[in-house]
Amino acid sequence: MARVLALVPDLLFGSRVQSMLSAEGHDVELLSSEGALRARLDSRAPDPPQLLVVDLTNDDLDGVGIVEALRAGGALEGVKTLGFYSHVDTLVRERAERAGFDLVVPRSRMAREGGLLATRLSAEGGSPI
Repeated sequence: MARVLALVPDLLFGSRVQSMLSAEGHDVELLSSEGALRARLDSRAPDPPQLLVVDLTNDDLDGVGIVEALRAGGALEGVKTLGFYSHVDTLVRERAERAGFDLVVPRSRMAREGGLLATRLSAEGGSPI
Protein backbone atom coordinates (compact mmCIF):
# COMPACT_ATOMS: atom_id res chain seq x y z
CA MET A 1 0.00 0.00 0.00
CA ALA A 2 0.98 3.66 0.11
CA ARG A 3 3.31 5.69 2.25
CA VAL A 4 1.11 8.49 3.62
CA LEU A 5 1.90 11.73 5.39
CA ALA A 6 -1.07 13.09 7.31
CA LEU A 7 -0.92 16.75 8.33
CA VAL A 8 -3.59 16.76 11.03
CA PRO A 9 -2.91 19.02 14.04
CA ASP A 10 -5.99 17.80 15.94
CA LEU A 11 -4.52 14.92 17.96
CA LEU A 12 -7.81 13.09 18.42
CA PHE A 13 -8.91 13.22 14.78
CA GLY A 14 -5.32 12.70 13.65
CA SER A 15 -5.22 9.43 15.58
CA ARG A 16 -8.48 8.42 13.95
CA VAL A 17 -7.11 9.21 10.47
CA GLN A 18 -3.92 7.32 11.22
CA SER A 19 -5.86 4.29 12.48
CA MET A 20 -8.23 4.10 9.52
CA LEU A 21 -5.43 4.46 6.99
CA SER A 22 -3.27 1.92 8.80
CA ALA A 23 -6.20 -0.50 8.85
CA GLU A 24 -6.21 -0.30 5.04
CA GLY A 25 -2.54 -1.28 5.03
CA HIS A 26 -1.01 2.16 4.52
CA ASP A 27 2.21 3.22 6.22
CA VAL A 28 1.09 6.46 7.91
CA GLU A 29 3.18 9.18 9.47
CA LEU A 30 1.09 11.68 11.44
CA LEU A 31 2.39 15.26 11.48
CA SER A 32 0.99 18.17 13.46
CA SER A 33 2.62 21.23 11.90
CA GLU A 34 3.79 22.75 8.65
CA GLY A 35 7.35 22.71 9.98
CA ALA A 36 7.21 18.99 10.64
CA LEU A 37 5.84 18.37 7.15
CA ARG A 38 8.52 20.48 5.49
CA ALA A 39 11.24 18.77 7.54
CA ARG A 40 9.94 15.33 6.53
CA LEU A 41 9.78 16.30 2.85
CA ASP A 42 13.20 17.98 2.98
CA SER A 43 14.79 14.97 4.61
CA ARG A 44 15.23 13.30 1.22
CA ALA A 45 14.30 10.05 2.86
CA PRO A 46 14.52 7.03 0.54
CA ASP A 47 10.80 6.44 1.06
CA PRO A 48 8.99 9.53 -0.24
CA PRO A 49 5.26 9.69 0.41
CA GLN A 50 2.77 8.73 -2.26
CA LEU A 51 -0.11 10.55 -0.58
CA LEU A 52 -0.47 13.66 1.57
CA VAL A 53 -3.62 14.02 3.65
CA VAL A 54 -4.27 17.58 4.86
CA ASP A 55 -6.67 18.91 7.49
CA LEU A 56 -8.31 22.00 6.00
CA THR A 57 -10.51 22.58 9.06
CA ASN A 58 -7.82 23.96 11.37
CA ASP A 59 -7.87 27.76 11.71
CA ASP A 60 -4.20 27.82 12.74
CA LEU A 61 -3.04 25.96 9.63
CA ASP A 62 -3.41 27.17 6.05
CA GLY A 63 -3.42 23.71 4.49
CA VAL A 64 -4.26 25.02 1.04
CA GLY A 65 -1.45 27.56 1.14
CA ILE A 66 1.01 24.95 2.36
CA VAL A 67 0.16 22.58 -0.49
CA GLU A 68 0.33 25.41 -3.05
CA ALA A 69 3.79 26.41 -1.83
CA LEU A 70 5.07 22.83 -1.72
CA ARG A 71 3.78 22.16 -5.24
CA ALA A 72 5.36 25.35 -6.55
CA GLY A 73 8.67 24.30 -5.00
CA GLY A 74 8.47 20.80 -6.49
CA ALA A 75 8.30 19.06 -3.11
CA LEU A 76 5.05 17.26 -3.98
CA GLU A 77 6.04 15.91 -7.37
CA GLY A 78 4.39 12.52 -7.73
CA VAL A 79 2.48 12.94 -4.45
CA LYS A 80 -1.33 12.78 -4.50
CA THR A 81 -3.19 15.12 -2.15
CA LEU A 82 -6.35 14.52 -0.17
CA GLY A 83 -7.83 17.38 1.83
CA PHE A 84 -10.78 17.37 4.18
CA TYR A 85 -12.83 20.41 5.16
CA SER A 86 -15.81 21.41 7.27
CA HIS A 87 -18.92 20.75 5.18
CA VAL A 88 -20.14 24.29 5.79
CA ASP A 89 -16.93 25.92 4.55
CA THR A 90 -17.44 25.72 0.80
CA LEU A 91 -14.91 28.51 0.21
CA VAL A 92 -12.13 26.31 1.58
CA ARG A 93 -13.28 23.44 -0.65
CA GLU A 94 -13.27 25.67 -3.72
CA ARG A 95 -9.87 27.11 -2.86
CA ALA A 96 -8.41 23.62 -2.38
CA GLU A 97 -9.85 22.43 -5.68
CA ARG A 98 -8.35 25.47 -7.47
CA ALA A 99 -5.02 24.77 -5.76
CA GLY A 100 -4.94 21.34 -7.39
CA PHE A 101 -5.79 18.95 -4.58
CA ASP A 102 -6.50 15.57 -6.12
CA LEU A 103 -9.50 15.09 -3.86
CA VAL A 104 -11.30 17.33 -1.35
CA VAL A 105 -13.97 15.81 0.87
CA PRO A 106 -16.00 16.86 3.91
CA ARG A 107 -14.53 15.84 7.26
CA SER A 108 -17.53 13.55 7.82
CA ARG A 109 -16.75 11.62 4.63
CA MET A 110 -13.10 11.41 5.64
CA ALA A 111 -14.20 9.93 8.96
CA ARG A 112 -16.37 7.33 7.21
CA GLU A 113 -14.36 6.48 4.09
CA GLY A 114 -10.84 7.83 4.61
CA GLY A 115 -9.09 4.50 4.29
CA LEU A 116 -10.90 3.58 1.09
CA LEU A 117 -10.40 7.06 -0.40
CA ALA A 118 -6.67 6.89 0.33
CA THR A 119 -6.41 3.43 -1.20
CA ARG A 120 -8.19 4.46 -4.37
CA LEU A 121 -6.32 7.74 -4.66
CA SER A 122 -2.89 6.23 -4.11
CA ALA A 123 -3.46 3.36 -6.57
CA GLU A 124 -1.64 3.78 -9.86
CA GLY A 125 -4.06 5.71 -12.03
CA GLY A 126 -6.79 4.96 -9.50
CA SER A 127 -10.02 6.89 -9.26
CA PRO A 128 -10.63 8.64 -5.92
CA ILE A 129 -14.42 8.48 -6.12
